[in-house]
Amino acid sequence: MQTTITTRWWWVRHAPVDSGGIIYGQMDMPCDTSHLATYEGLAALLPGDAEWIVTPLQRTKQTAGAILTARGDAPEWLEVPEFMEQHFGEWQGRPREEVAAKQPERWNQFWLAPAEQTPPGGESFADLVARTRTAVAEISARKAGSDIVAVTHGGTIRAALAVALNLPPAQALAFVVDNCSLTRLDHIAGPETENAAWRVVTVNRSPLPDR
Repeated sequence: MQTTITTRWWWVRHAPVDSGGIIYGQMDMPCDTSHLATYEGLAALLPGDAEWIVTPLQRTKQTAGAILTARGDAPEWLEVPEFMEQHFGEWQGRPREEVAAKQPERWNQFWLAPAEQTPPGGESFADLVARTRTAVAEISARKAGSDIVAVTHGGTIRAALAVALNLPPAQALAFVVDNCSLTRLDHIAGPETENAAWRVVTVNRSPLPDR
């Protein structure tokens, strides 16, 4: 009898960032983890025996640390650079209004068709989907049957949804992914790699009971 192995991905978007209106993408911005009820709520929702993943950016580590502290665990995680937010190239660190004013044609082209368009010196959302797909496949194979808590970014979680639902990148941008929300995607693998499938359990779930 053939058996399947389910690997459960628990995606959490990092806590809010006060960007001051700039485009920050892969800039290493800190986040606000002062709302303790949020991290207590996440700690209650997430599995106790899980592999933890963050990105090299401090906002994911701060968020993961706040959740683990709320649960009374010491931080232990794996950094996965492939799960970093989309790189916005020359636009990073600049106010949105300034970029829109100085490069209106390029700006409008990017925001009207953001999945395939590339900011100068950066990457497209489609590029983010491609690197997310590769990393998810590799980790799902290496950690098959595990619970994986991945504290990452809004773009990365939309990319993971594109992978799970086999969506064109542009369609995945329609998902709302709030700060500190939980998205659960189950990777279900058969004896052969090509038999792998996905199950969407929840998207953009708030950790607070009144929302």
